Amino acid sequence: MMEKVIEVAIEAGKEILKVYEKTFSIDYKEDKTPVTEADRISHSIIKERLKEIDKSIPILSEEGKDIPYEKRKSWKRFWLVDPLDGTKEFINKREDFTVNIALVEDRKPLIGVVYAPAKNLLYFAERGKGAYSMKVENGFDIKKAQRLPLKDNYADKNTIRVVASRSHMNEDTKKFIEKLKSRGVDVKTLSIGSSLKICLVAEGKADIYPRIGPTMEWDTAAAHIVAEESNCVVKEYKTAKELLYNKENLKNDPFVVFREELEDYVFDN
Repeated sequence: MMEKVIEVAIEAGKEILKVYEKTFSIDYKEDKTPVTEADRISHSIIKERLKEIDKSIPILSEEGKDIPYEKRKSWKRFWLVDPLDGTKEFINKREDFTVNIALVEDRKPLIGVVYAPAKNLLYFAERGKGAYSMKVENGFDIKKAQRLPLKDNYADKNTIRVVASRSHMNEDTKKFIEKLKSRGVDVKTLSIGSSLKICLVAEGKADIYPRIGPTMEWDTAAAHIVAEESNCVVKEYKTAKELLYNKENLKNDPFVVFREELEDYVFDN
């Protein structure tokens, strides 16, 4: 199934790039977040292709999210999709946008695919089978994928690299970074958009990603399993509990992604 899901993400990414490379209009949803033709096209492709993989598995997508909780609360397994994560980056012609596809089972991600089409960069993972990344160029060959984390990225052990959102840096995140510094830690901050922030920690290019601000379930599920399968931890920031999916309210609580040996720096109470 994994290779089929990857093919779906790559196909959607190709259509997204066709819009990216031309002039396009921008609409706004009721919550004032932007949406483009690319979001809708990607949603349509992913929905159609996932049904071809297994029509019995329901789909919850950002662009088709109005499914009552009374209907979905009984779902044991479902697809959780963000057809275009990082729409603001997309609109501003930055490359940090992704296609996120996750298969959630018993409220936890089982499979995750994150594809950044403008970077030709793919991340994928399945529970118990590891996480991988690769460049998608001249076709897709899963045998060329590298297992995560990439150990060479841990060269400087005296610095904690904190990745933060380019579009959503807030005061709470700044306080988190200052708290690390107050403990005598040399902190380097990195900025990037979309679910690539989680993937940077999974890859070993960053150490901690604090998201002390609003996100939705489809923003995180695919990258969540990529992080966990590369020996990283994803927990709610205030409670240190597991991040779970298919809640009645689809908003995530503030959370943090980190290399497991850094837990004392994240939760120091």
